[in-house]
Amino acid sequence: MGRCGLTAALALWLTACGTAPTATADTPGASESMSAPAPVAPPLTVTPVTAPPAQPPVVLNAETPPVPDVITALLSYADRLHALSPTDLAAEIVVQGDPGNVALRQMQLALALMHLRQPADTARALGLVQRVIAHPGPESLPLKPLARLLANRLLDQRKLEDAAERQAQQLRDSQRRIEQLNDRLEAMRAIERSLTTRPPAAPAPNGTRPTPP
Repeated sequence: MGRCGLTAALALWLTACGTAPTATADTPGASESMSAPAPVAPPLTVTPVTAPPAQPPVVLNAETPPVPDVITALLSYADRLHALSPTDLAAEIVVQGDPGNVALRQMQLALALMHLRQPADTARALGLVQRVIAHPGPESLPLKPLARLLANRLLDQRKLEDAAERQAQQLRDSQRRIEQLNDRLEAMRAIERSLTTRPPAAPAPNGTRPTPP
């Protein structure tokens, strides 16, 4: 009986060892432990430094605010002045008269004076548009951009007129010197002709040379 009991106990122990659960690929815990990758540190990312975007240029398109009616009227007035004769333009300036402190009338008179293209009129037109630029009233606000544009153009015109006046003065001085030199040269030629055409003096009876007059 002792050997039979020992044999039975040994058989039971072997059966228990054969049926013990083993970690296989089908076991959930084993599958997760075998397939889960090791944690990897995320790569270090560096944010590039970029320059601020450039401001877009001003483009005139359909979304641009419309030009005020007063500017349109001034441009039409300038176009009409361009077609006038010098006589009619002078008459228009007389009709404008003294603009006073009214910015719109100052601009109209300045546009008329610009078409005369004379240094004095250019200076007067420049003074008028500068008064519009410095005008404190709200009615001059829509006129100021056009007045600044005209002021820059009139300043350039003044420089050109001053340069032309200096060149004209230099030309007049050169012509005056040339005329003076021609007068002197003509006087010397006259003296030379008088010397070559004078007849020789006749000898005196006593053989002495006569005293020239």
